Amino acid sequence: MSQADRDLALRLLNRPADAPWWSLGIGGVTLLPGGGGPPTSYEPDGELEPILADSLGAPVVAAWVPGEGNQRWYVIPDATDWNGILDWLIHRALPAHVPNALRRARSPHFADPSLQTAAEAAAREALGALEASYVEEKARLEDELRRTSGAADPIRYGLLYGTGSELVEAVASVLEQAGLTTVNVDDLLGGSTSADLLVSREDERRLVEVKSASGSASEALVGALERHLQTWPQFRPGEPVSGGVLIVNHQHTLEPHERAAAVYSRPEFVSVLAVPVISTRELFEWWRASDWASIREAVLATPNPGAEPKRAAPAAGAPPESSPPATRRLPRLPWRRNDN
Repeated sequence: MSQADRDLALRLLNRPADAPWWSLGIGGVTLLPGGGGPPTSYEPDGELEPILADSLGAPVVAAWVPGEGNQRWYVIPDATDWNGILDWLIHRALPAHVPNALRRARSPHFADPSLQTAAEAAAREALGALEASYVEEKARLEDELRRTSGAADPIRYGLLYGTGSELVEAVASVLEQAGLTTVNVDDLLGGSTSADLLVSREDERRLVEVKSASGSASEALVGALERHLQTWPQFRPGEPVSGGVLIVNHQHTLEPHERAAAVYSRPEFVSVLAVPVISTRELFEWWRASDWASIREAVLATPNPGAEPKRAAPAAGAPPESSPPATRRLPRLPWRRNDN
């Protein structure tokens, strides 16, 4: 793309946001004689050189060049500032494509390089280098944006709107980026027998239950995680876990900013929670800000000290834990005075 066409593209990108665009194409024509006879068809001539294209690759601004190559027709959408187009025509298009026309008209907008001073030539050369550098840097940044967006989109959608395995995969990706090791429990145990993820960092291990709810989350979700914590020693007696975490994508049918900040709000229930409960919206905000320390701290948090701890079931074949003997209280006998 020439510098003139690139400048035109940048100008047209500044059209109003609600201005319409139309895709362009070349088609032939068929003529039907008025007095009868066979129709005459003409194949399309020349080609379109795209200047701007839509997301599907169809040109919306283009230059039509006939087969002879001696003309150049620019096809520009309506709802455009034509003063800007005329400015582009005078300062960019004519000097690039028809410089002799401006020379013959002795236009002040035409600068003949052979008649310029050394200072003018140096300034023009520096300006050209700056424009080329801008185009190169802009292309690099656009490619970087496409790459980073392509990596972020599945996680963003999974955390905010996902359910099932899509949600579990998004949570696992975030925890791994935070420096935690994650293992899918179904793959580890060969079936849906426990929580969704086994998360570890150094000597710390946690079971992570990942759930979704279209409305408010059921308090029974906490009970499901506690049952998995109780049965875990039966499956992996040599890999004890120090607790569990419940991660919930609640109210996922609402827009993210419309959802409740906390998964649970009933004070009586929250005060006795024995496991951390994290909303995916909260997890998303930490991930979006690359706040990996907050993610690790939330997932590896210790249970609520005010909650009664749950006693895990003993591993298969292990002797039951001994408990301290109960103190026996003797019955209180009625008092009788003995005068003998």
